[in-house]
Amino acid sequence: MLMIGLDIGTTSICGVLMDASSKQIVQAITKENRAALRSSHAWEFVQDPARIMDAILEIVSELSHSRAEIGGIGVTGQMHGILYVDQEGRAVSPLYTWQDQRGDLPYPGESAAYAEHLSRLTGYPLSTGYGMVTHVYNLMNGLVPKEAAALCTIADYAAMRLANRPSPLIDSTNAAALGLFDLKALKFDQAALAACRIDPAMIPEVAMSGSVIGHTADGVPVSCALGDNQASFLGSVQDVRSTLLLNIGTGAQLSAYIDEYVSVDGLDTRPFPGGGYLLVGASLSGGKSYSLLERFFREVCSMFVGYDGAELYEIMNRVAEEQADKEGAAVRVNTQFFGTRQNPLQRGSIADIGPDNFTVRNLVHGFLDGMIDELHRFYEAFPAPIRDRIRTLVASGNGIRRNPALRRKLEQVFGYSPTIPASREEASRGAALCAAVGFGKSADFFHL
Repeated sequence: MLMIGLDIGTTSICGVLMDASSKQIVQAITKENRAALRSSHAWEFVQDPARIMDAILEIVSELSHSRAEIGGIGVTGQMHGILYVDQEGRAVSPLYTWQDQRGDLPYPGESAAYAEHLSRLTGYPLSTGYGMVTHVYNLMNGLVPKEAAALCTIADYAAMRLANRPSPLIDSTNAAALGLFDLKALKFDQAALAACRIDPAMIPEVAMSGSVIGHTADGVPVSCALGDNQASFLGSVQDVRSTLLLNIGTGAQLSAYIDEYVSVDGLDTRPFPGGGYLLVGASLSGGKSYSLLERFFREVCSMFVGYDGAELYEIMNRVAEEQADKEGAAVRVNTQFFGTRQNPLQRGSIADIGPDNFTVRNLVHGFLDGMIDELHRFYEAFPAPIRDRIRTLVASGNGIRRNPALRRKLEQVFGYSPTIPASREEASRGAALCAAVGFGKSADFFHL
């Protein structure tokens, strides 16, 4: 039997066909996410749900064509962001993505931003891009459509549409990413919602991860969507309890499983499907920092020699393979150019520049080192019992797959040779595995 796993990313949408017995990927399809919408506001990052759904339906159709029985469909996608749906489950707004920055705008009558004000008001750590922060801003600025009956993540929306439901359901992994979610009780905090003047009727019912929420028109069961961080973990690791997962994509994340809830400053504690939690260090920069350097190099080439060609990542990666100039005189780069969840106004820096080390090669090495340093600081913040049981480092994401120098630097800093998952479509595979558990094709989330 075959399972379909779907991942709605910020820049791409992926689907895989996975053999439920061997857990091997039979077929994979990736389409560019062309749903981005232009905005007159520099702080607004929105996408068109209809375009996303069109791509999802195309992928499902292609994966289902001339194949053996499809046993089920699992869905994951970019976390934190929200859209609004009406009473029939139709989208009545754009998708306000996790990159949206309205939560950093000043709260009326205060010097604090929306996210900071709401954090103080409720006691929950909230950042711009979190669904509840976005929703409060929209409420206070008359941006919630009058037809809106519920809000949900884009993965919840896709699962709802595929399952022919009139209303969305949400599991704890996605619910926690919206904010104002009690991580111990695994339910939305009604007092916090009331303090923010959020109507509880707008919040989807919380369902079990992987549970069947409906069927497609062809009778294929669809599981409740899960968060892409948890899906990537499921799709990448073999031993849940002893593996450290490091992912570098648009952002970067460091994740490890814990049995019981803990709270650590600077780290996120996120529900894990089937019980327990992931302790996560999440960087807003990650691969975007490397992209920033590439954009700078391309602008220099364009201005001075009229270059208007392809991206320069391949050349940068080759440069990274070479030794840095003037050993011992490295350029030191803080790659937090896009801020942090705790301090959105934080900015990066390039330091220790001298007459002998201000070179392209050293800048490339400095940016890679800075990306790893931020992730290693997260690792050092993990409680000692968690670090002590780590036996394997799994490194995923295109930022790692395409850069051998980055992999070597990871080994030098973390002390483990990174294992690269066999499948490039880690989150899609994780969604398929989640569905397999929900449909009884796998015993549980710890024995996949």
